[in-house]
Amino acid sequence: MYKSMQCFVLLLPLFCNAISDEKHFEIRRSVRQTETQTIKSNIAKFDAKKSLSNQTSNGDEKKYSDLRGSFNKALSHQSSGYADPNAFQSLVLALTSERVEDFNNILIGTGTVKLANPQACLAYSLAANDSWINYIRPAPQFASAETAGEMVEVYWTALIRDVPFNEFDTNGTVGSAVSELNTLSDFRGPKVGGLVTRGTFLRGNTPGDLTGPYISQFLFQPIPYGAITLNPEQEVPLAGTSNDFLTTFNDWYTVINGGSTGDSVTFDGTPHFIRTPRDLCEFVHRDYPGQAFLNAVLLLNSYGAAALDPNNPYLSNETQDAFVTYGIGQILEYFAEAVQEGLKTAWYQKWQVNRRCRPEEFGFYVQEQKANSQPLGIHSDLINSSALTNIFGTFGSYFLPQAFPEGCPTHPSYPAGHGLISGACATIIKAFFNEDYEIQNPLQPNAANTALEAYGGMVKVGDELNKLASNISLGRDHAGVHYRSDGIEGLLLGEQVAIDILNNSGFLGNENFSGFSLTKFDGTKVIVGRKRS
Repeated sequence: MYKSMQCFVLLLPLFCNAISDEKHFEIRRSVRQTETQTIKSNIAKFDAKKSLSNQTSNGDEKKYSDLRGSFNKALSHQSSGYADPNAFQSLVLALTSERVEDFNNILIGTGTVKLANPQACLAYSLAANDSWINYIRPAPQFASAETAGEMVEVYWTALIRDVPFNEFDTNGTVGSAVSELNTLSDFRGPKVGGLVTRGTFLRGNTPGDLTGPYISQFLFQPIPYGAITLNPEQEVPLAGTSNDFLTTFNDWYTVINGGSTGDSVTFDGTPHFIRTPRDLCEFVHRDYPGQAFLNAVLLLNSYGAAALDPNNPYLSNETQDAFVTYGIGQILEYFAEAVQEGLKTAWYQKWQVNRRCRPEEFGFYVQEQKANSQPLGIHSDLINSSALTNIFGTFGSYFLPQAFPEGCPTHPSYPAGHGLISGACATIIKAFFNEDYEIQNPLQPNAANTALEAYGGMVKVGDELNKLASNISLGRDHAGVHYRSDGIEGLLLGEQVAIDILNNSGFLGNENFSGFSLTKFDGTKVIVGRKRS
């Protein structure tokens, strides 16, 4: 049918002069309407070819009757701090029945805080494969060595939130953290020669993460925003434990049960570029979805044609330029789709599959096992760690100090929403821009962290996009609201979403396009978005 309609359109000029303009438009619009339905059908058939991997959870929800491995924040809790099984089952009932009235009857806590949009996990998708299709490995189990290693890392991070990134090489607490991470039986952060080093500490796992300054150039560069320029300075919190929260049972219980302590972040008063983990925490505390990557698009677009992917069909076109298609209009369209489809995909995994407890909740169980001798099965790598000894010495408890007074968001931990959006947005940008293009005038903090100065090395777009994705994802870990695996798997899942969006776009354009080249987070190169019929 589609080919027949194409032939009909080709013959139209032969007799269009014999009919009125109105009739001419009517015929072509009718043909276009039919073609549109055919294209939508072809995209649906293309998406349906994707194999369905066996998606499973980690089994913690069935394993523990006290729900210690499951997300329960903002639901009703027992006075002991443990989850209320009836409240959790009211959530599961709504997620299973999909009835709006069941969502409206979830047993939330005594505060005013609500759950973060669980019905979004039921929204359908059109721009990419449906949010329920792409696979992610099950979340690490509550009692696993991997989870213990992740918690040791975030506990140490809470202790060094105010250490500038460019002092990691010399700081004593960082040295202690690195030493302990190397003793863990299952720690999955980046390593050199099989070892965690000061240079790999708190960095991401993707290509480019270990090169150059800790912070990506896309967070240091001035961003052209129409007729104004956005500078990298931001409002930052004061250093010190007064900006660490939820370290007592009363505060923790108030927030976990949906209430507010009334505490707030105290700010420095002078804007700064991002220098410390605490500064980065505040960026990802108040950013809107995809903000850092929109800034990256605007910066790269200002570089002109030289920064575009070499396969862009308009780079060699002698009569036309890109704009609506293969230009900034389409980049922004797919960027927005990456954010929205990424969030839907994250919400499916969070609410329907994994429902992993947040590190904030895990810290309560650490307190129960360490201080109250409850046999909860937490791995010895964490229970016997010097990270916990230092946390107790500083805060007087084993709760995980939070950088945000409200603690974590009210949706489950795995995968990280910031991580999934970062993976999806970075992949879209890699497709449209040249990953080997060198970022102009790269910057780094000076030794005193009082100003940005020239960085003498070379930094490439692809590496800095990977680093930006890690910065945004790991910044949430630094705040105490996520584990490392939440972000790692979020990046990979977001990449899948973006590749689906790009490949589906191949049905939509008129141009003869051979596809964009991009490098995945695992280092492999793929061609995406080629013209399809």
